[in-house]
Amino acid sequence: MGFDEEWAGLRAAAAERGSTGMRLNGLPEEGPAPGYGPGGTSTLASTPSEKRAAAGVIENELLTSTRKAGDHADESNGSAVTAFSGWATAAALKKVQTTWDGQVKTLLGRLGRERDGLRNTATTLRGVDIDRRDGIDTIRLPSAMDSYR
Repeated sequence: MGFDEEWAGLRAAAAERGSTGMRLNGLPEEGPAPGYGPGGTSTLASTPSEKRAAAGVIENELLTSTRKAGDHADESNGSAVTAFSGWATAAALKKVQTTWDGQVKTLLGRLGRERDGLRNTATTLRGVDIDRRDGIDTIRLPSAMDSYR
């Protein structure tokens, strides 16, 4: 089968699957959009205890293990550099070590940011909620119900 025949077959299969165009201002074929209207479910869920647990795993397991793996590679590579002293291989191993150290540092930074993000999510979400409420309160008209707040 040549390219043209294969391409025609792929185009026909795509046409059978239906339009791939974007749909705006439309609802799913069955029921309301998630999070909106009767029966819709909220798509934002935040479980602080699970986030704290995940942050703890990053802190106590992943960061620790990553540091140990980085240190182990440093020791092993250092021994190899010494063994190949005077050879071009030693210079190449030093370059590998520099690259490895940079990658370990990047990974540790990424894990730290993920940990901090998990720990700060509840505070961030609460801050956004308060900010929205304050914004609405600035345009809201006074009500007799205000005394019940």
